[in-house]
Amino acid sequence: MKAVRYVLIAVVALVVLAVAAVAIAMAVINPNDYKPQIEQAVEDATNLDLMLEGDIGWSFIPLGLELNSVEATLEGDRFVALEQLVAQIDFWSLIAMSPRVNTFVLDGLDARLEVNEQGEGNWTRIMPEKPAGAATEETAGTQDEQAQDSEGAGGEPLNFNVENVQISNAQVHYTDKSTGQSVTLENFTVNASNITLGSEFPLEIGFRVATTQPTFEVDGSISARLAANEALNEFAVSGLNAVFDMTGEPFGGKEVTAELEGSARANLENETANLSGFTASLANLNLSTDLNVTGFGDKPTLSGELSIAEFSLKDLLNNLGQPAVETSDPDVLEAIAFSTGIGGPAGKVELTELTIKLDDTTFNGSGSYNLADSGIVFNLQGDQLNADRYLPPQAEGETEGEAEEAPASQETAAAGPEGDLLPLETIRSLLLDIDLGLGQLIVSNLTINEIKASTTAKNGLLKIDEFSGKLYEGSFGANVTIDARSDNPKWTVGSDVTNVQTLPLLTDLAEVEMLAGGANLKVNATTTGNRISALRSNADGQISFNLAEGEFRQMNLTRMACQGIALVNQEDLTTTDWGTSTPFNGMRGTLDINGNTLNNTDLVAALAGMRLEGNGTVDMSQSQLDYEVGLRVVGEIHRDNACRVTEYVQNAVIPVECRGNFAEDPAGLCSFDGSRFRDTLKTIAENAAKAKAREEVEKAKTKAEEKVKEKVQEQIGDKLKGLFN
Repeated sequence: MKAVRYVLIAVVALVVLAVAAVAIAMAVINPNDYKPQIEQAVEDATNLDLMLEGDIGWSFIPLGLELNSVEATLEGDRFVALEQLVAQIDFWSLIAMSPRVNTFVLDGLDARLEVNEQGEGNWTRIMPEKPAGAATEETAGTQDEQAQDSEGAGGEPLNFNVENVQISNAQVHYTDKSTGQSVTLENFTVNASNITLGSEFPLEIGFRVATTQPTFEVDGSISARLAANEALNEFAVSGLNAVFDMTGEPFGGKEVTAELEGSARANLENETANLSGFTASLANLNLSTDLNVTGFGDKPTLSGELSIAEFSLKDLLNNLGQPAVETSDPDVLEAIAFSTGIGGPAGKVELTELTIKLDDTTFNGSGSYNLADSGIVFNLQGDQLNADRYLPPQAEGETEGEAEEAPASQETAAAGPEGDLLPLETIRSLLLDIDLGLGQLIVSNLTINEIKASTTAKNGLLKIDEFSGKLYEGSFGANVTIDARSDNPKWTVGSDVTNVQTLPLLTDLAEVEMLAGGANLKVNATTTGNRISALRSNADGQISFNLAEGEFRQMNLTRMACQGIALVNQEDLTTTDWGTSTPFNGMRGTLDINGNTLNNTDLVAALAGMRLEGNGTVDMSQSQLDYEVGLRVVGEIHRDNACRVTEYVQNAVIPVECRGNFAEDPAGLCSFDGSRFRDTLKTIAENAAKAKAREEVEKAKTKAEEKVKEKVQEQIGDKLKGLFN
C-alpha cells in the first residue's frame, strides 16, 4: 500500500511541476517574439504568405490563445484574414480528462475564394505540388491513421463542453470567372452558450447572402435550442424560428419573406425522426405538418399529417413578383387548399383523407407512392369544375372563334421547329394507376356530367382504359392507348357515342346551329408519331355515324329540290315561306380516315318525299367541306303546284353541292348545283321517253283489244243468225 501511495504522490508531484512549468513559461516567454519564425514556417510549408500584424497573447487559466489582425495572401492576393481569434480551454478540465472549451471567438473573418477561367479554385493551390511517390505515401499514411482512428473510436461517450462560441462580422466572397457568378456571404454571426452534450443550449445565427446571376439577396436569422446526447446519435431542435427576407430578380425586385417554425428530433441508432408542430411559410403560402419517420433505409415508414392552408394563388404570384395569371373569370384562383393524412407500410407512402380544394371545386380521395418502384396510385372524386373560368380572357371585340384560331395563327407565324408532344423517356419509367371522377365538368362551353376516367401506365404503355360521361341527353365512352416503347409511338383511339343531341352540343361548342338530332358514333382510329403534324398525316381508321330524328338547320333542301322540279315542269314556284330547316327521319354513313382527310361515300338520309344520297370529303386541317349531294325524288315533296311530282320527275335526282369552310359560314355551304342538273334532265328525259313508250304501248294494246273484241262479236253474231235461221 505504501508503494501505491508513493506512486500517487509522485504523479501529483509531476502534475504540479508540469503546471508550474507551463505557468512559468507563459510568464517568461513572449509569443510575439516568434512572429517571424511562425510566418516563415507557414511560408515554407504552403504557398501562403502569412502576416501577423497584431499581438499574439496567451493565458494560463483559462488556457488560451489570442490572435489579432492576421492575414494570409496567395500569389499576391488576399486569401483569408481575421481581426481576432480567441480560443480558451479550462485548464483544470484538461487535468480532469474532461476538456471544456471556455471561449471561442472569431471576429472579422474575410475569406476570398476564386475559380479561374479554367475552372480551378485558388484553394487547390494552397499546398505546393509534391512528387507522385510522396503523394502515394501520404495517402497510405492517412488511410492508416483513419483506420487507427476508426479502431480507437469506441463506445465511450464523448464528454464535450463549450461555455461560449461567438462568430461575428464574418464574410466569404466566392467568384467564378468561368461562369461570371459571384456569391457573397457577409454579416455572418453565430452565438451559442453552455454547449453541453446531453443538455439543450441556445443557438442564434444571422447572415446575408448575395448572388449576381441572378441578382438575389437573402437576409436570414435563425434561433433555436439544440441538443445532442453524449453518444452523438440523438439530436433535437426545439423552438425553431427562422426568418429569411429575400429580394432580387427571381421575385421581380419585390421583398419576400419565408419563415420556418417548429421542433424536430432524430435518433440515428433507432432510425427514427419526427417533425412536431412544424410550419413553413412563403409570402401568403402556409404549410404545416406533424410527421414521424421510422427507418432511414430504402423502406422508411411514415405517419402524420400535412396541410396547406387556403390561399390565393393570384396574391401569391403578386407577392413573389411573378406575372399575373389572366383568367376569363377574375374571381378564380382565390381559394386553394390541400390536406392529407400520411401513413402506409414500410417503403410505401399512403395519402388518406386527401382533400384538394380549388375555389368552389373539391376533390376527395386517396393516393400512394411506392418507394421501391416509384409506383403512383390515385383515386380522386370531384364535385364540379368549370374549366372555362380558368381560360385566358378574350380580347376586347374578339369572338370566341377568333380566340381559338389565334394560337394556331401564332404557331404558323412563328415558323419554328415543331416540338415533341410526349416525354417518351418519362412515360417509359411511369408506373401509374389513377382513377378520377367528376360530377360535372364545363369545358369549351360544353357541360359533361358523371365523368369517369381511368389511366394506367407500365413499361412504356400508357392507357386511358375508360373516359366516359353523360353529354346532352346522351352518353359517351372512349379509350386511348399510347405505346411509347419505341421512338415512334403508336396511338390507338376508340370511342362510342350514344344519342348525344347535336344541336345544343354544336351550339355550345362552336355557336354552330347547322345540325340537330341524336348522334350515335363509333370511332376506331390509329396513328403514329410524337408531333401534331405526324399524328394528323398518319391517322387511319373509320367513323360510323347515325343521326335519328333530326334536321338540317339554316338550310332548306326541300326548296332546292323544288327549284329543280319547277324547272322540269316549266313553271315558277309561288311559295315564299320555305322555312330555314330540313327535317329527316335518319341519316347514316361512314367516314374513312386517311390522314387529314375524311372520305365519305355512303351518306344516306330519309327526307320528306326525298332520299338524300351523297359522297364527299372533309379536310380537317383546312376545315373544308367538299360534298356532292343528290336529292332523289321518291314521293310528294311540297304543296306548291310547281313542285308536283309527275311520272317524269319520279326517281330523278336533284343535285346539291356543299362546299366551303364549315367553321366560318355553315349556312352558306349548300346550294342547288346547276352544273349537274343536266344529268337530272337526262334522267327526266329518259323517264319521259319511257312514259311515251308506255303510252304508245297502251294505245297499241287498246287498239288490238278493240279489234279482237269486234272480231269476236262478228263471229258470235254470225253463229246466232245461223241458229235462228
